[in-house]
Amino acid sequence: MAKIACLLHNDFEDSEFRIPHERLAEAGHEIVIVGLKAGEEVEGKRGRESVRVETTARSLDPAGFDGLLIPGGWSPDKLRMDADLVAFVRAMVTAGKPTAAICHGPWLLAEADVVRGRTLTSYPSIKTDMRNAGANWVDQDVMVDGNLVTSRKPDDLDAFCNAFLSKLAPVPARRG
Repeated sequence: MAKIACLLHNDFEDSEFRIPHERLAEAGHEIVIVGLKAGEEVEGKRGRESVRVETTARSLDPAGFDGLLIPGGWSPDKLRMDADLVAFVRAMVTAGKPTAAICHGPWLLAEADVVRGRTLTSYPSIKTDMRNAGANWVDQDVMVDGNLVTSRKPDDLDAFCNAFLSKLAPVPARRG
């Protein structure tokens, strides 16, 4: 079982949280919700999801996690202002841990300065930001570059989840 940090703040894209969360849980992985204030209830931008933040990046050791999930929406723009959270993202990516970011999620990757020379995709409105941060931006449903998995929008969630799950260590079968 992999332990995955999921970064959330208010105005995350509801489906970009819910669908990967469900797929990861169904595969037997543990998901820890990381945000700006432990115990805070954060709301999806469409009002379909409400999630309690379990912990903050300041209290985490990246070595204790196997992967990172960054849903899109406006949440990443708010999260990238937190130096501890940005440092956590940088540590996860530079350690080679599978990192999945969808829609506006790559904003956090750019802020962590881990996209230079990497090929990725994102919501088209931030492609200039990605290029300015040194990334090679492509317009496709999912892009895998080493440990980075990126996608553009909710329509790409199936490909996004499949690519991220393929990067995580398989959960051993239970013997009964």
